[in-house]
Amino acid sequence: MAEMTEEEADALDELWTKTTPKIRKGEGGFFTEHRARMLLLDEATVRILDARAMATHQTPAEYVTQLVRENLMTAV
Repeated sequence: MAEMTEEEADALDELWTKTTPKIRKGEGGFFTEHRARMLLLDEATVRILDARAMATHQTPAEYVTQLVRENLMTAV
């Protein structure tokens, strides 16, 4: 890969400095659309979920889904 000349670097810097980013309206990105699905868990909880999921040959998401469904079934 060839290196840029000073003139090319200045031109690129000028372009990026003066270019206003375009923002789509009405559509969210990945994190906006999946906000309700995102959880932050502490390290101990993650380790427990990973271990239990491996023991049951499931992904952590599958294991959590199973736990939630079992909990809902006992609540009804």
